[in-house]
Amino acid sequence: MREKESLTKLGSAVTKYPFDYSPESLETFENLNQENDYFVKFNCPEFTSLCPITGQPDFGTITISYVPDKRMVESKSLKIYLFSYRNHGDFHEDVVNKIMKDLIKLMDPKYIEVTGKFLPRGGISIDPYCNYGRKGTRWEAVALDRLEHHDMYPEKVDNR
Repeated sequence: MREKESLTKLGSAVTKYPFDYSPESLETFENLNQENDYFVKFNCPEFTSLCPITGQPDFGTITISYVPDKRMVESKSLKIYLFSYRNHGDFHEDVVNKIMKDLIKLMDPKYIEVTGKFLPRGGISIDPYCNYGRKGTRWEAVALDRLEHHDMYPEKVDNR
C-alpha cells in the first residue's frame, strides 16, 4: 500500500484555483513501477490561456506524455496548474515549453513531450510540440527521433 505522502490537493474538499501561472501547485508521488518503462498520458481539451499582446483568450488542447522515473505528477495538482494559465499571457509556443520545463524540474522524467493544439484566431491554428529525453540515456535519442518525425503525417484541419 502506498505510504501517505504530503499531497495537499488530492482528496481536498475545497479546491483553490490560482488566478495566475502557478507551478507551485504541482505535486508528485512515488512511482511504484520504477523497474518498468511506460508512458503516462494526460489530455486537457479545455485549456485556456491569454494572448500576451491582446489579452484575448486562446483555447486549445494540451497533451502531455511522459516516461516517469522515481516521481510522477499527481493529476489533480496538474489540473490546477493547467487551470492557472487561464489568466496568464504567453504565446502558444512558450506555453508548451514552459509546461514541459516545469514538469522536468518537478519530477525529472526519463522522457516527456508536450503538444498544444490551439483553436484558430485570425484564421490560423498553431500546434506547437516540444520534447525532452534525459541526456546520456536512450531517451535522448528517442526525443531527437520523435522531434524529427513528429509531424510526418499532419492531420487534415477541418474541424477547428
